Amino acid sequence: MTLDAVLAHIDETLPEALERLNDLLRIPSISTDPVYKDDCARAADWLAADLTALGFDAAIRPTPGHPMVVAHGQGPGTGDGRHLLFYGHYDVQPVDPLNLWHRDPFDPVIEDTPNGRVIRARGASDDKGQLMTFIEACGAWKAVHGSLPGKLTIFLEGEEESSSLSLVPFMKEHAAELTADIALICDTSLHEDKYPAITTMLRGLVQEQITIHAANKDLHSGVYGGAAANPIRVLTKILASLHDDQGRVTLPGFYDDVDELPDAIRAQWQALPFDHAKFLGDVGLSVPTGELDRTPLEMLWSRPTCEFNGITGGYTGTGFKTVLPAEASAKVSFRLVSRQNPAKISAAFRAHIRAMLPPDCRAEFANEGNNPASVMEITDPAFEAARTALTEEWGLPAAYVGSGGSIPIAGYFKSVLGMDAMLVGFAKDDDQIHSPNEKYDVESFHKGIRSWARILARLS
Repeated sequence: MTLDAVLAHIDETLPEALERLNDLLRIPSISTDPVYKDDCARAADWLAADLTALGFDAAIRPTPGHPMVVAHGQGPGTGDGRHLLFYGHYDVQPVDPLNLWHRDPFDPVIEDTPNGRVIRARGASDDKGQLMTFIEACGAWKAVHGSLPGKLTIFLEGEEESSSLSLVPFMKEHAAELTADIALICDTSLHEDKYPAITTMLRGLVQEQITIHAANKDLHSGVYGGAAANPIRVLTKILASLHDDQGRVTLPGFYDDVDELPDAIRAQWQALPFDHAKFLGDVGLSVPTGELDRTPLEMLWSRPTCEFNGITGGYTGTGFKTVLPAEASAKVSFRLVSRQNPAKISAAFRAHIRAMLPPDCRAEFANEGNNPASVMEITDPAFEAARTALTEEWGLPAAYVGSGGSIPIAGYFKSVLGMDAMLVGFAKDDDQIHSPNEKYDVESFHKGIRSWARILARLS
């Protein structure tokens, strides 16, 4: 069979695939540090050359920051298949603190651990190992059949770890070239470290900083205490008012655009192995908070939140300084779901603050970023085809899952290019991405390549 030959080739050539990954991992493509600008360009060149060798028409595309790599490939009979766009990023996080690494972070090695063989290097999991699973699947297909599996575009970014400042302008400028039937992203994880999953819900994010001002200087609490407005007391009273006793957010209209889970997805989630006691116990907690009528997975993946990420005000050094501060600040973030509009949530938050301000106090606001939630249209047959392919490869039922975090690129594909994204990844929770001693399981790399080969066979 066509697919069987490709899978056999992947198994036989795994050592060569690992060495190619190691070559890419040796390039210190740290995007946030200007010292590594040339290395980022070198990583882009390496990928363009690798894709060209596989039969793609690959090119380096300059940006005001680090270059993009865009490659187009076309197999036989592409008029009958779907145009697929694959996205990944070749840049990596800084390695600090270097002294906590067991070895040079850009000298990759295969290590035997109690949980299996792993690839140890910066970028092994995030995202070089993940993006290479797709490229290697394309290479295996080309090696066996002499052509690529359908109409493909590969789009690789070099600024994902440094705010992606060039991304949206580049996508808008090249929208006609980048638009496909569906986008594929490999930057997510297995569920519970072994179950294959397709992420179909990503929460959005609103980040607000609020500063309450009162007197024109710090005041002696013995002289002014009780008579003068205290910004810390005002701020904490306002923050406490943002949740009710059931854990729900109290902003007017906050839940208006929050959709309930489809019954089929809720049933899938209820069947997933998830030990919320262990989930909280691993960080020294035991009792779920939030909306008390929701399961922990619902709260993590499909419900919106309001959280306080930092509070400052007054004297916080050693000892005591008995002052009423002139100001107090808080950083407040909202994770958004479904159709919630970031601008609407931000406006409701600010209106709530202003309505609670007592005399002599004023509020100053700063918005640190807004992103809407992303919800994929899983009625597209491509999603069920990919889920079947993943189940066949891993021997465990693949599920549609949500993500508590935000992956902005998925939203950009929707808002800028008008297409859904399918997020399939093979990372594990202990991969230590962004931390010293990052790793990627050899099994994740191997079965990841095989998974994409199966998905491509079904979608092409």
